Amino acid sequence: MQEAIRPNRKGMLRLVKSSDSITSEQKNMIDSEDYYKQVERYAEQIRKTNSADEIIRILDIVLSETRGLRFSDEVFVAQEQVKRAELKIEALKSEIEQLRGLVHTDQMTGAFNRRGLDEIFKREAARADRNAQSLGVVLIDLDNFKQINDSLGHPYGDSVLINLVTVAKETLRPTDIVARFGGEEFVILLPDVELEEALTIIHRLQNNLTKSSMLQVDNQLTSITFSAGVALRSFGEHQNSVISRADQALYQAKRTGKNRAIPALQ
Repeated sequence: MQEAIRPNRKGMLRLVKSSDSITSEQKNMIDSEDYYKQVERYAEQIRKTNSADEIIRILDIVLSETRGLRFSDEVFVAQEQVKRAELKIEALKSEIEQLRGLVHTDQMTGAFNRRGLDEIFKREAARADRNAQSLGVVLIDLDNFKQINDSLGHPYGDSVLINLVTVAKETLRPTDIVARFGGEEFVILLPDVELEEALTIIHRLQNNLTKSSMLQVDNQLTSITFSAGVALRSFGEHQNSVISRADQALYQAKRTGKNRAIPALQ
């Protein structure tokens, strides 16, 4: 079959086998001019969004189409330029993912912050509803934390919070989530658990925290403890609702002696 070299609309040379084959190749190939137009549209979408997830999704599309160009004859003259574009897009994605991590993380403890909790709760709640699974929501509050701060200072209080998160990450399952809710309060998400299992997990965390931290406050040797309210999310239940139920159970745990976990009312 006869081969010919023809210029494309951007002035690049393109190798084609025959006039009959041009149409079929063009159907399976991203045209460079169309690609540039698509990139402009994607850039406009990025300018209009405030969501890091949406930006990363758009960059994934651009990267995929850039690679499609790389392996077509359409841009064989610009291979090095396309490679450099790929590297820049990958670097930009990495930077955005790092920034997203900072935005969603409590910088002192390393737990998720409220914004991170909101996003993860939406994801886990949707998964639980989709798969007809439960989702445990636990609100915990360190006992006597004000006394610790007043007696030993805020830097020591900060170290107590950091240690709690460290012990939680070591104790909890890989699928569980710990987030700082505010001050000395934390929320723990336990996907796919029944109430008794959730209580067992929290009791284990309480025991491990007690073993890991002993301190002297007002000339008395004491251990770090926390109280907890444990709720199971109902199908379709909103985040504020289930956390409110866990908060009521936490209040009961505080009233009845602290260092205990109380199940929430359904």
